[in-house]
Amino acid sequence: MHRLNAWLRRHPMVVDSAWAAIVLFLGLLPNADLPDDGWGLDAGVLVALLLPALMVVRRRYPDVTVAAATGLGVSQVLADVEPGGSSIAYLVFAYTGAAFGQKWTSRLALVAGLSAGPLVFWQMHPMKTIRDSAGHYVSRSYSIGEAALIMLLMSTPFILCWAWGRLTRVRRAYLTELEDRAARLERERDAQAKVAVAAERARIARELHDVVAHNVSVMIVQADGAAYVLDNSPQQAKEALGTIASTGRQALVEMRRLLGVLRTSDTTAEEYVPQPGVEELPELLEQVRTAGLRVDYATSGHPRELPRGVELTVYRIVQEALTNVRKHGGPDVHARVAVDFGERELAVLVEDDGRGSTDEQLASGGTDGLGHGLIGMRERVGMVSGRLDVGPRPGGGFRIRAVLPLKAAH
Repeated sequence: MHRLNAWLRRHPMVVDSAWAAIVLFLGLLPNADLPDDGWGLDAGVLVALLLPALMVVRRRYPDVTVAAATGLGVSQVLADVEPGGSSIAYLVFAYTGAAFGQKWTSRLALVAGLSAGPLVFWQMHPMKTIRDSAGHYVSRSYSIGEAALIMLLMSTPFILCWAWGRLTRVRRAYLTELEDRAARLERERDAQAKVAVAAERARIARELHDVVAHNVSVMIVQADGAAYVLDNSPQQAKEALGTIASTGRQALVEMRRLLGVLRTSDTTAEEYVPQPGVEELPELLEQVRTAGLRVDYATSGHPRELPRGVELTVYRIVQEALTNVRKHGGPDVHARVAVDFGERELAVLVEDDGRGSTDEQLASGGTDGLGHGLIGMRERVGMVSGRLDVGPRPGGGFRIRAVLPLKAAH
């Protein structure tokens, strides 16, 4: 049944042809037993044939068929052709003009419907039969009030059909708007999904930069140290090689977990993206010290649980800053990391007493091609609505300070 209804909706002429056949039967039935007496019979049959023919194509050509039906109805009244069973088709065209026609067609259907009652009343010249005072039955015309009531009753079916057509048009427009809105929301959802994917890929790129830059820098330093002491101190060279191996394994694990987001669409990011935070800073600093960089670490304020985005931002800023110190600070450089837990903000300070670096060197990542360190810091701080200050340190060296907003501690 559902398929049948869907097929009929796709082929409206089939339904209209079925109704037209019924109207044709009602129109020809009164004329079947009448003799051919000329104009009256021929005109009635002509009307009975034309109206069903117009009904068949009414939805394909609503403006033309409504105008033709209106002209045919007026001609029928002027030619004094008695309305037959096919006159019910005029109700259909009143509906058609309001439901499917243009604005002028709808107005024409409304005017024709309002005029139908007076025209039919004028054509029929109805008289009422009353009994006079002498007891005789006589015919008299209706009063103005009675005639107005009769004409109104005759026009009422046309007005109701027109109103039904307007309701159908409004409902169809409403459904079309809902479909358009659903399609638009679907497009917006797809666009937002693409934006989210692009943002996630950008985040992964930043994560990969920090992971690779830090771990590869540690491995390079350890490799240089191992090569330097290989002949004189094999034990130290062995320890350096062990550090290189563990650092490389750690880098591979993090990179595999990060790249998992590019291959997996049904897994949440929290399952495979590393989320180091402030608590992991001592381990990071110990790894850096093992690589030969002297680092002091201090915290102030009241440490408390932070949002994961802030935790990760703090960790990556410190990691990137120390990587830059190793690359640009020169020999015998000393660094200091300080984290201050305030009431409404968290301040992170990383400074060194080395030879310093220019913004261009930080942005380009020197000559090792790792690059975009300073840009990545600014993006991370911007994501949590914080502030980042970078520049030379008074007395020599370089200084990076980030201030990240927090909710007030309770």
